Amino acid sequence: MPVVPKNWFMPAETAPQDRIWMAFPRESATLGEGMVAREAGYRAWADVALAIAPFQPVTMIVDPTEMTRAKAMLGSAVELVERPIEHFWTRDSGPTFVQSADGSIAAVDWIYNAWGSDDPAEWENDRGLARFIAGLAGVPVVSSLLVNEGGGIHVDGEGTMFATETVQLDPRRNPLADRARVEAEFARTLGAEKVIWLPQGLTGDYWEFGTNGHVDIVATFPGPGKVLLHDQRNPGHPDHKVMANIRAILEGATDAKGRRFEIIDVPAPETITDAHGFNDWSYINHLVLNGAVIACGFGEPRADAQAAEILAAAYPGRRVVTVDAREIFARGGGVHCITQHQPAPLQATARA
Repeated sequence: MPVVPKNWFMPAETAPQDRIWMAFPRESATLGEGMVAREAGYRAWADVALAIAPFQPVTMIVDPTEMTRAKAMLGSAVELVERPIEHFWTRDSGPTFVQSADGSIAAVDWIYNAWGSDDPAEWENDRGLARFIAGLAGVPVVSSLLVNEGGGIHVDGEGTMFATETVQLDPRRNPLADRARVEAEFARTLGAEKVIWLPQGLTGDYWEFGTNGHVDIVATFPGPGKVLLHDQRNPGHPDHKVMANIRAILEGATDAKGRRFEIIDVPAPETITDAHGFNDWSYINHLVLNGAVIACGFGEPRADAQAAEILAAAYPGRRVVTVDAREIFARGGGVHCITQHQPAPLQATARA
């Protein structure tokens, strides 16, 4: 579907939404070896979809090999669409939805290469997923030549965005890019007026199944002028130093409107290691919905409850629903990573 040139911008995740897009897991190295591991992965993705469904529609892309299982686990609560896929991290392989001042919606189609992989077999089917979803949504496509993923960015809806030097400037993704070129593309596709560059992501995001520094487990905007920030308080975890550096950067930064940020710390769970070493468990990787927030849980009642309280205060009027995300993080991401929100079209939307 051709796109009519407009001044597109990406609204905040707190803006009204039409639906959530997901992809059902399929057998792969990411899902895990053995029946127990695979079943745990299937259940984790299904639990997230079923937690979202009471609040707004969910459409799940399902590989033909998994349709029977998806129907059995999700029933009629989730719309299922069959299509071959490799990965099931829809925030990254799917489109990033944007809006125009007239309220209409479009879908940005980034170049996707499986987080910098040099093996085309890893993205053979996923490369066309963004346009496929745009077709299902009935919205035009905004094409981009930037290798990027939705988990590698966050916006406040008022012109400010986060990016990470080890993602968009990764030579495995964009070998010829520099900050100026990336910022120009973000301005064209997302309406970004100011990009705040973070030097890196969390330590655990650089292991085999990591993304090399996605920002959606580090920091996000719950509202204009506000930042929810991952807070690793254990000095024995390398992210204690990483986050001190990032916090200092944000304390000295201003947004596109010239405002200093109100930083809201969200303490990390007490558990600092998993089977791979230091983990990147983070409550920042939540999903905002119409009337709800789907939060990551890590089996720590006190820490999970504290995070839910912080999120409830940051998103007033929304119910916080916590879903155990340990099996998702064990595979390289969290609740936000496996979902993609589609904004609702609005009439005569005006930017402040």
